[in-house]
Amino acid sequence: MNTAEWEAVRARIATLGREPDAADIGDALRWCGHVVSDSTVLAVSTALHRDSVGAGPLEPLLRLPGVTDVLVNGPDDVYVDTGEGLRKSAVRFNSDEDVRRLAVRLAASVGRRLDDASPFVDARMADGTRVHAILGGLADAGTCLSLRIPSRSRLSLDDWVASGTCHPEVAHVLRRMVARKVAFLVSGGTGSGKTTLLASLLGLVPSTERILVVEDSRELSPAHPHCVRLEGRAPNAEGAGAVTMTQLVRQALRMRPDRIVVGEVRGAELVDLLIALNTGHEGGCGTVHANTPESVPARLEALAALGGLGREAAHSQIAAAVRAVVHVTREARGRRVSAVAVLGRGPGGLVEARSALAVTVEGRVRRLEGFAELESILGAT
Repeated sequence: MNTAEWEAVRARIATLGREPDAADIGDALRWCGHVVSDSTVLAVSTALHRDSVGAGPLEPLLRLPGVTDVLVNGPDDVYVDTGEGLRKSAVRFNSDEDVRRLAVRLAASVGRRLDDASPFVDARMADGTRVHAILGGLADAGTCLSLRIPSRSRLSLDDWVASGTCHPEVAHVLRRMVARKVAFLVSGGTGSGKTTLLASLLGLVPSTERILVVEDSRELSPAHPHCVRLEGRAPNAEGAGAVTMTQLVRQALRMRPDRIVVGEVRGAELVDLLIALNTGHEGGCGTVHANTPESVPARLEALAALGGLGREAAHSQIAAAVRAVVHVTREARGRRVSAVAVLGRGPGGLVEARSALAVTVEGRVRRLEGFAELESILGAT
């Protein structure tokens, strides 16, 4: 059955206004001039179900072991990442209209609008999958979909060590940081494993402590018995009902937290987090996008400016609140905890990141200028 014939059958069935049964599908096939057989009816029924439930033709990709991302660049280019980098899949859509139909349905399933008046959407599905869609016209390839799949397993820090992605010496330092309630950030690029590592570290927090996690979109799921997760909310179709990260951080402060965690620091909520960490809430942590540990202070300064802090005030707050940075990189062979740095004021009074531990490509750990300061923090905290 070619694309035009399939569209004709689907259009005929759509006029029913209800879920079709086998007889309805047979009638639609005969109306369109097709020979009706059990195999044809079954094939059409399967295709209709696939296109009306879940992620349609993308469902097989979402079930692949270790899948983290599925990307659709128009009807002909579908890519998948199972932890070893993006590769093109054999999945195709019949037309851009099919991609758009799927994108609109996914958005509608979580109460979001996607049409010419609102041509892009960022949402989270019930299973935790993050969906971003942008319609053709804005994207030259046609309608584009980006699906980020949450991890189906909870990795412990021991799992990171066993897989070779975290050196045992670095893991020992990370355990001491959590035990000593050192405030830290996990930095890295998109898809480097920042959130996964942070969840593993939160699993080391004693069960007697209460963790408050604030996220724009729920991703962190630490193996901890007393973890309360707060999730931001985008405005509805009328532009009302939004709940910002800044509001949630302030609410978390009133919920008797032992540790406050911001899943990803990306805006003005940084100011509230810094205030929280400077008012007796030890052991706070979060993730931040950065190419290197050394670029983290500049990144934090820029985010603090969004919250109204000037440069000097921002660096004063950062210096007092955050003590260390753990950096994760994504390479051709996979993810790796590549460095640990300490934050402190430099000669000019601004916060600098000084490398303490660095893991070489060969897997050896180098102790650098900031190591003695890191040991002092771990011993004195």
